[in-house]
Amino acid sequence: MKNVISGLNKAFESRVRLGIMSILIVNQTADFITLKQQLNVTDGNIASHINALEKLQYLEVIKQFIGKKPNTSYEATKSGKKAFTEHLDALEKLIRVSN
Repeated sequence: MKNVISGLNKAFESRVRLGIMSILIVNQTADFITLKQQLNVTDGNIASHINALEKLQYLEVIKQFIGKKPNTSYEATKSGKKAFTEHLDALEKLIRVSN
């Protein structure tokens, strides 16, 4: 059983980080407000989890202007997609072994 658990990525133990990556994998990009609303968390909470994922180079910050308004959006990096997919594979393996 230990080998199955070792495949889980500690970066995704948080439900918020798991949610952020899930949204980015499905939608390719998402802005700050979308992430905050879909995950129902505070500005500070989402920001700290985004920073943690950015430090791990699992997501990329995209700053731009839409009209005259600044907009910050996020995109999963190649290494972030790989790490997330491996985490999901480990979860599926754990479920299969548990049954």
